[in-house]
Amino acid sequence: MCRFTLYMGPPIRLSSLLIDPAHSLIRQSVESREREEPLNGDGFGVGWYVPEQSEEPAVFRSITPAWNNRNLVSLARVVASPCILAHVRAATQSSGVNEANCHPFRFQRLLCMHNGDVGSFRRVRRHLLAGLRDEAFDNVYGSTDSEHLFAVVVDELLSRPDEGDPARRLAAALNAALFRILDVVRRFGEAAPCYLNVAVADGHHAAISRYSDDPDGWADSLYYLPQQLYQAAGTQTPGRRRHEQSDCVVVSSERLTPGDPWIEIPNRHLLVLSRGAAPRLLRCEAGGLRE
Repeated sequence: MCRFTLYMGPPIRLSSLLIDPAHSLIRQSVESREREEPLNGDGFGVGWYVPEQSEEPAVFRSITPAWNNRNLVSLARVVASPCILAHVRAATQSSGVNEANCHPFRFQRLLCMHNGDVGSFRRVRRHLLAGLRDEAFDNVYGSTDSEHLFAVVVDELLSRPDEGDPARRLAAALNAALFRILDVVRRFGEAAPCYLNVAVADGHHAAISRYSDDPDGWADSLYYLPQQLYQAAGTQTPGRRRHEQSDCVVVSSERLTPGDPWIEIPNRHLLVLSRGAAPRLLRCEAGGLRE
């Protein structure tokens, strides 16, 4: 199982998530506290948005451990962004350790990362691919269950009209993808348990699920903090960018800091983020999201 962190708010430096906190994501790559195995050393990735330059994100991924990558540390201290997704990987189900398998994965404006496991992935992989539109199918470059999961999310998004609330549309697509995958695993994967902590973002909105159908009720940890973690970058000129005025939310597999009021996301729920709006916590159900 992996660890990830997502941030949305006024631009902060990558180091504010990756390095500075007492239990930063780089610290979690070597000393995870809420997994049986503390190491997440099978690569890492970070994606970030720069709205002034492009609607599509930048992505930096590597197969080296996050704790031992000097380029990551150097980059993190100078790059700032209003939307950041960062991930440290522990390979599962014998998937290869290569750059194509490192999160976050990208499709146009979207980024996606996953902590967990699609049950009996080898048995169900062909069935997951079978119903995909060409655009979603062609975006699978690696061999992980996570990237195939993202392809199902992309397929669900492509099937929905781009109208109304974009955050709700993103959340509805993620919810539909979760139950589509659960159904395939039930039918072709001997109903093996799935662990589906997934984050999907487009730079302005995000949907983050905590979902497990483990018969014992176990689910990977996931928390959010609806307040500023560190001072935003560029606060000396607060009027220069509209998005620097937005509220901030941090979502993380493990609490980054002690003492702050981190809120645990309940199992089988989905957190919806939209710039300028309060976080919304919705219940995942097969028929659609429920307040």
